[in-house]
Amino acid sequence: MPSETDPRIAAIAAEATEWRRDIHAHPELAFQEHRTSDLVAAKLESWGIEVTRGIAGTGLVGTLRGRKAGSGNQRRAIGLRADMDALPMEEFTGLPYASKVPGRMHACGHDGHTSMLLGAAKYLAETKNFDGTVHFIFQPAEEDGGGGKVMVDEGLFTRFPCDLVFGIHNDSRTEAGTFTIARGSVCASADAIAIRVLGKGGHAARPQLALDPVLGAAHIIVAAQSVVSRRTDPLDSAVISLCTIHGGTARNVIPEEVTITGTIRTLLPETRDTVEKQLKATIEATAAAQGLRVEITYSRGYPPVVNSDSAVEAARRAAAAIGGEGRLVRDSAPSMGAEDFSYMANSVPGCFIRLGQVDPAKENFAGHHPRYDFNDAILPTGIAFWSSLVEQELTEAA
Repeated sequence: MPSETDPRIAAIAAEATEWRRDIHAHPELAFQEHRTSDLVAAKLESWGIEVTRGIAGTGLVGTLRGRKAGSGNQRRAIGLRADMDALPMEEFTGLPYASKVPGRMHACGHDGHTSMLLGAAKYLAETKNFDGTVHFIFQPAEEDGGGGKVMVDEGLFTRFPCDLVFGIHNDSRTEAGTFTIARGSVCASADAIAIRVLGKGGHAARPQLALDPVLGAAHIIVAAQSVVSRRTDPLDSAVISLCTIHGGTARNVIPEEVTITGTIRTLLPETRDTVEKQLKATIEATAAAQGLRVEITYSRGYPPVVNSDSAVEAARRAAAAIGGEGRLVRDSAPSMGAEDFSYMANSVPGCFIRLGQVDPAKENFAGHHPRYDFNDAILPTGIAFWSSLVEQELTEAA
């Protein structure tokens, strides 16, 4: 199996660094990844990999068959997924390859994920040291728009059947080259709520003649936290963050209405159902106590990412082969962040892996920070991991 110090991997990683920095300089938002998709498709086709485009718009799949594809090995095909989109934010890194597009930035490492998977595709196309089929899945719109869901809804796993599917995300909390591969829920669901608090406007000096939605909104924000602190099992994880409040036009006018918006995060499907029900009831009761009406819009977003045991064990074996047990974290607290890899892992047994990127000698910035940058030093590790995983899982004896 290849290692991160293999000269072939090192040479490909040097190319991947160039690809990564080019993608970084030309960030594209959700479902607008035309240049990135073109670059990925051209690379894959140049290595003799079959490319299918137009899945979820800018998404694509590269299909590579090994030396004995269809030879009867139990795991006939696996999928490897990378995301391609950037964020709508300004970059302040000052790097030579910083974003050339105002208001857009690769601030979460998707440029690195894409380049890492491209590097593995090149290595595997050259060596073909596996049996069966690997599908390289390049997904749009992870940050906004649920590109993973769109790909699945458009028949991703019907058109490209996979026995297992895997995704990697860089980790700004652990040292470079460390793999975190945990069982069960590893990322939370992400739901959205919008609350219109409807009252009766009036003069601020005569509040008794009005129904104050500002005061009502304040009570709702405080009461909502009791759903987590007093109505959810302390051993479960749930977050209710009401993050915006808008209302009023003047300091001496009680407005007619106030709007509150926020996000709800949970790890378990049953907790998700309970929190939604209890939150709505709490908001309605709190508003009624103030003599106010409310209109609640609750929208379910990405579901939790739940790693399957079979995929976890496969990923752990490959990670240990690359970095040894000392660089493998088997148990860790789940993230309350969300990931639309969940839609893929809900369709096919899957595993979402975190690959540490922290260089202790440098200042570290987490994803979504305007000074964040993907650590190119982990590209060889990621390329070697993907390649080893394919060779490990797609063998005659697998």
